[in-house]
Amino acid sequence: MLIDRPYIKNIIMNKFTLMIYLLILLNLDLSCVQPETNKGDNIVTDTSNVDMILNMEKDTLVFTSGIRSIFQDSRGNYWFGSHQEGVCLFDGKTFNYFTTDDGLSDNQVRSIQEDKNGIIWFETGNGVSNYDGKNIKSPISKNILDPNELLSNKWEKTGKDLWFNAGNSNGVYRYDGQKLNYLSFPKAKLINHNNVYHVTGFSKGKNNQIWIATFAGVFGYNGKAFTIINDESLGLNDESGFLHIRSILEDRKGNLWIGNNGIGVLLNNGDTTINFSEKNGLIHFFSSRGGGKSLAGTLEHVFAIEEDSEGNIWFGDRDTGAWKFDGKTMTNYIIDPKLSTQMIWDIYEDNDKNLYFAMGNGGVYEFNGKSFDRKY
Repeated sequence: MLIDRPYIKNIIMNKFTLMIYLLILLNLDLSCVQPETNKGDNIVTDTSNVDMILNMEKDTLVFTSGIRSIFQDSRGNYWFGSHQEGVCLFDGKTFNYFTTDDGLSDNQVRSIQEDKNGIIWFETGNGVSNYDGKNIKSPISKNILDPNELLSNKWEKTGKDLWFNAGNSNGVYRYDGQKLNYLSFPKAKLINHNNVYHVTGFSKGKNNQIWIATFAGVFGYNGKAFTIINDESLGLNDESGFLHIRSILEDRKGNLWIGNNGIGVLLNNGDTTINFSEKNGLIHFFSSRGGGKSLAGTLEHVFAIEEDSEGNIWFGDRDTGAWKFDGKTMTNYIIDPKLSTQMIWDIYEDNDKNLYFAMGNGGVYEFNGKSFDRKY
């Protein structure tokens, strides 16, 4: 085989110099006699291994702190929000990363949305940022706003609003298509004074309803009035365990699923609320109903809820992996026994009905109908 000397020289100048050079040497015929070629022959060097290494960063999602959010935009691009490392844009070929160094207000990206103009919005651990295709901007980068500004904003709602957490404030940010407004929650009693009304999730429902999950309870707003679900309205106490909400979903039938960190899943049908986990024997008899680690076969720490295109309700548990409810039966799945944690931060179904699971260890897995494959 002929050795393309200029090609080798360029390769060893790469940051992967030693590795690439060794791989090339291993694949070359080191015979002292080089074969003859016809004058018209094109000499082609096999660069598949080299390309593989050069594209290592492009072809692999490198987040390790955990994937907090997944989103597919109108262009088909995928966005992955991490727990501590910013956000990643995957266009089908290349992974591009953005952090606070690029203008992101915080490196913890909890949710991702797109507005009617194609602007991508990031709800972070410290404010809200957006991406216009070229630059990231942070119109609000602090959790504390001027009190006079807070009082000037009134609750309103349209069908195209985007909703975001407001950090450590008892309220939300609402983007109406032109500007961000801060809206404070109506006063609600706290029975468990170790809890707070800080936002942990949103779900759009029927009848123009927006459900806003907080640690201490749920606020439902339909543009005119509020529905409040909290420890007081549910009559919870030390024995039953208190709310500590981490996820929420209104399904296509109008059922409201509330995922808690400690007391499992609550199911509200408008008139009544039951502890779905407890009813199905998924809370251990000796459970602390708090933040302690749960045993296998329980559904007590629910950080993600999603409904797939077939109407199945999926739950992502902090300790016990994924659970699927098909309307009759609960099925538990271990995502990958090799993972250090089965924690699921987010469950997302894309435009092609692929169901993805964002893991606490940093990977993204796809459900293949029976088990899970590492996708990113």
